[in-house]
Amino acid sequence: MIEVSKAKGSYIYDHKNKRYLDFVAGVSACSVGHCNKEVINAIKDQSEMYMHVMVYGEFVTKPSLELAKLLAKNLPNSLNCTYFTNSGTEALEGSMKLARRFTGRKKIIAAKNAYHGSTMGALTLMGLEERKKPFAPLIPEVDFINYNSFEDIDKIDSQTSCVVLETIQGSAGFILPRDGYLGAVKKKCEDVGALLILDEIQTGIGRTGKLFGFENFDCIPDVIVYGKGLGGGIPIGAFTSSKKLMDSLHINPILGHITTFGGNPVITAAALQTLKIVLNTKLSEKSREKEIIFRKKLNHKLIREIRGVGLMLCLIMTNAEIANKLVLEAKNQGLILFWLLIEKRAVRITPPLTISKKEIKNGCNVILNILDSIQ
Repeated sequence: MIEVSKAKGSYIYDHKNKRYLDFVAGVSACSVGHCNKEVINAIKDQSEMYMHVMVYGEFVTKPSLELAKLLAKNLPNSLNCTYFTNSGTEALEGSMKLARRFTGRKKIIAAKNAYHGSTMGALTLMGLEERKKPFAPLIPEVDFINYNSFEDIDKIDSQTSCVVLETIQGSAGFILPRDGYLGAVKKKCEDVGALLILDEIQTGIGRTGKLFGFENFDCIPDVIVYGKGLGGGIPIGAFTSSKKLMDSLHINPILGHITTFGGNPVITAAALQTLKIVLNTKLSEKSREKEIIFRKKLNHKLIREIRGVGLMLCLIMTNAEIANKLVLEAKNQGLILFWLLIEKRAVRITPPLTISKKEIKNGCNVILNILDSIQ
């Protein structure tokens, strides 16, 4: 347990002023480092003008408008309308409602070993019965396919409202889509009139070498869901689609998805500044350069493989016990690592995108020294 006193850049400090190099970034959330000065200034400036003013969009608030415009400018033309929420899981819930409303269908297809959040709808899409059973019954008419199985694509049919996939499966072990897989899913969705929803909550906002993960895989989804890194450490979620799709939430019923604090001007001011930093300082491109350092440095017989891309990486250890020892001992030595929910052999490495090359090398040396001591 770390009693946090402050955090700055790539470091977290405890109440005794011990410094911890952060290789986790609040589970991919603190994309531009802890307490980024530009983000803090944006929050201060906006909070002195106005904070919460109204719930359902009756008032135009500049930070939300400017954030939506900047996102649209940097996304494919078909992804031009954004709905802001309080979290990634709420955005996922909204996207599910959007798909059912637009298509008039109920069936949803998700992937086994997926993780999309812990609310009832998002939990339904998790392909792990032992985690869902205590909360049953969940929402009906959800079916599952194996991620990366081309054969399972045939389960997408004319009764399907949407297919919900993580662009890169996170908790399952940072599993990348096979060549052509996401494109094949999208083609099948188009053939049967279903929507493809990609969960970019972890992969979005520069972490994989592109602004959004799907840009690595030659596939433009109908809806993207994201959050985490967009807020720069402040809670936010969003889902983006075409205006045609999003307009279906306006009627039957009116206000088909509503949220009190979604698009809050202080939150979106922080997110707008975060997105500007990511774009203006080319943090997306730099994440791929930093990935190379990790892959070169972390060469050890107890590491079976390094999965992921950019600064969304995980070490697959020879067994879960070694993974556990590495995470716990790293904390003792001033390095923050973390586990994954499903793949127990994995050790998460998702540092702030702003982490320096020197900090990466220092952290890797800690990992290697610990693994040497375990042998």
